[in-house]
Amino acid sequence: MTQAFVIVGASHASVQAIETMRRQGHQGPIVLVGDEPQLPYNRPPLSKKFLSGELERERLLLRSPQFYEQARVDTRLGLRVTAIDCGARRLRLDDGGEITYDKLLLSVGSRPRLLETPGHDLAGIHYLRTIADVEAIRADLRDARRLVVVGAGYVGLEAAASARHLGLEVTVLEMADRPLNRVVAPQLSEFYLRRHEREGVQIHCSTSVTAFEGDGRVRAVVCGDQAYPADIVIVGVGILPDVILAASAGINCDNGVRVDEQCQTSDPNVWAAGDCTNHPSVRYGRRVRLESVDNAVEQGRVAATNMCGGQARHEHVPWFWSDQYDVKLQIAGLSEGYDTALLRGDPESGSFALYYLARGELLAVDAVNSPRDFMTGKRWIAEHKHPDPARLADATCDLKSI
Repeated sequence: MTQAFVIVGASHASVQAIETMRRQGHQGPIVLVGDEPQLPYNRPPLSKKFLSGELERERLLLRSPQFYEQARVDTRLGLRVTAIDCGARRLRLDDGGEITYDKLLLSVGSRPRLLETPGHDLAGIHYLRTIADVEAIRADLRDARRLVVVGAGYVGLEAAASARHLGLEVTVLEMADRPLNRVVAPQLSEFYLRRHEREGVQIHCSTSVTAFEGDGRVRAVVCGDQAYPADIVIVGVGILPDVILAASAGINCDNGVRVDEQCQTSDPNVWAAGDCTNHPSVRYGRRVRLESVDNAVEQGRVAATNMCGGQARHEHVPWFWSDQYDVKLQIAGLSEGYDTALLRGDPESGSFALYYLARGELLAVDAVNSPRDFMTGKRWIAEHKHPDPARLADATCDLKSI
């Protein structure tokens, strides 16, 4: 086929899409447009080893420059698409240029949710989403002693752990009543609270930021009548799907770019993949939006296959991970709607798992330093298993026998 495929967004999804397009026999042009000057790179290490300086910038790249040359990809980096004309199948760029396409893939990801509290524009207040963000944070960290992290989600807690590795005093402020409130059961929140406190991190929950104070540069984070001194602040209060382009072009959006099981949007010539999408979950029977490398890669494969004329469906059990200190958390499935959370193992040992069930059926598993629980749970979720609760909670009972 000689159709022109254009991918907007230099991401995990776009790299997988390029590989799939060529593997599926697409011989036409592939154009990759990215608004950052870098080739697609690995984002999870940004809040971990790249922030702490343990990982060099070059090692973040998902593929070498030779990959794009061999795949005959026309890379247009440092350019932002300002509009999509779906009728003419044309993209407008911020440098005044235009690109025409036969089929278009949107893998534009998400953007940080911003805090608009007084003082939010002071120097030293950062968001953590891109290489440039982290390089700016690292530059500020050189002369900093006290870091305040706003938000106790995964990114906030990972950044806190990395900062403690560098020797900073770290305070985490969380509006909810516990860390990771939206995504894990109370038992796991308590485990992470204790783990961070053991490393010297102060975590304050049920605490809302009312202002940032400083003299041109942030010096404190104010929460009501309490002020927390800060030389630098990292804000991690969630992300929003980037739907601006799609919505402006008349493509259906609702908490993300709406796609079907084949990752096709409401426009028959446009597909979408990754964090920006709102897609139907075959396994859970509802629409979801996932912030996950695994999901982005799988959707990139499905979208590219179908752009090439295939009939692939996105019917994947999602999984996630987080690294903090010596703790590797691996999550399989989605726990929303659970009525039972079973603890398997002893959190004090540093290796355990939480199994989430609804009406006896396994929905998800959170495995802490326990890859066997993760792999077994992931398989059971896909197979709609109903494990025996008493035996599952008994860590002396082998998983194979349950």
